[in-house]
Amino acid sequence: MTGGTAISHPTFKPAVDAVFEGVGNDYIRNDPDGKHMRLDAHGVLRDKNLGSLIYVHYTGIVGITPDLELVLSGSPDAKTTGFGNAFIHLTFETGDERLKELETDVFAASGRFVVEEGKPITVEYRVSKVIV
Repeated sequence: MTGGTAISHPTFKPAVDAVFEGVGNDYIRNDPDGKHMRLDAHGVLRDKNLGSLIYVHYTGIVGITPDLELVLSGSPDAKTTGFGNAFIHLTFETGDERLKELETDVFAASGRFVVEEGKPITVEYRVSKVIV
């Protein structure tokens, strides 16, 4: 993780508009059968409006599809993948009381790999708060 943003939906509270600080860490490993990747990543966000730091950690699983194999191999035929094969669970920690609610909520996300000519491959997640 070398950069990125985290921006909440306009109606979500507490509002977040943050960028990654520094470089995060991710550990990715493939299952022995080659059908899934396991994710374990973490990094630090800085909220642009509050100046607050937010530690984010996520774990997840990615189904390795033929389309994703093209992306991961750097194939010239690679295209942006759809949502529905990459899922994560996120947790947050912060010292800012205005954002403390993030620490006690449950978040899950679906991701996709974005391929744009002349740019590095990125991963986009749509994060949702789990409500029961």
